[in-house]
Amino acid sequence: MKKFIRTAIDLGKNYFQVHGLESEGGRSESRKVKRSKMLEFYSQIEPCRVGMEACSSGHYWAREFVAMGHEVVLIPPAYIKPYVKRGKNDAVDAAAICEAMSRPGMRFVPIKSADQQAVLMLHKIREMFVKQRTMSVNALCGHLAEFGIIVAKGIGRIEELLALAQSDAELPQIAKSAVAGLAQHLESLDQSIEAVGEEIARAHRQNPTSRLLDEIPGIGVLIASVIASSVPIRACSRRGATSRRGWG
Repeated sequence: MKKFIRTAIDLGKNYFQVHGLESEGGRSESRKVKRSKMLEFYSQIEPCRVGMEACSSGHYWAREFVAMGHEVVLIPPAYIKPYVKRGKNDAVDAAAICEAMSRPGMRFVPIKSADQQAVLMLHKIREMFVKQRTMSVNALCGHLAEFGIIVAKGIGRIEELLALAQSDAELPQIAKSAVAGLAQHLESLDQSIEAVGEEIARAHRQNPTSRLLDEIPGIGVLIASVIASSVPIRACSRRGATSRRGWG
C-alpha cells in the first residue's frame, strides 16, 4: 500500500485532483482521479491525514474517508488562498490545500453528520420558500397598485387586498384571473412553509442539544435547531465544560 504523511483533494464534479506528500520536504505526487474511483484510490493507501475545502460536498467525502480510517480536516476556502503559489488550476489548488493543512495555526471546519446536513437543508428550503412568498406578495401589491387598489403594508393584509381586487368592478377580468393565479401560488407557498416548519420542529424534538438551546430566553425552535445543526455537539460540550470551570 502507498504511504503519505498527508494528502489534499481539490474537489470537483467528475474529476478530483489529489496531491500527496510522502514526507516533509520529500517527493510529492499529484494525479487526477475520477469521482467514481476516489474510494478505491484511498483504500489502496495507508491511513493518513486528508485535507479538503469546506465546500458543499466536503462533509460527505469527509465522512466517507473517516469511515475508512483516515483523519480528515476541512479548511475554509479563504484560508487556502494565501498558499496558492502561481496561476490557479486544480493541481495548484490541491498543492495549496496540502500546504495550508500543515500550518500549526490553521483553523478547520468541524465535519457535519448526515443528520445535521439534512436539518440544515430543511432550513435552507424554508428560507427559499419565505423569499418566494415575499417576492409574490410584492408583485401582487405592485400590480394591483397600478389599478388603484392599495391596502396597508404587511403580509397580514393580503387577504384584504385579494378581496378588494375580486370585488372591484373596474378591474379587468384578465387582471382578476392573474390575481387568482398569484393567490393560489401564495397559498401553496404558505402550505409548503408550514410543512417544512413541522419537519424542523420534529427534528428539534428528537435532538437533545436543540431542546436544551430552546430553553435559553430569546431562542426559539428555529434558532435552536439551526445552531444545533451547524455546531458539532463535541464542540459545544468542550466550550460548556470550559465555561463551567471558569465559573467555579
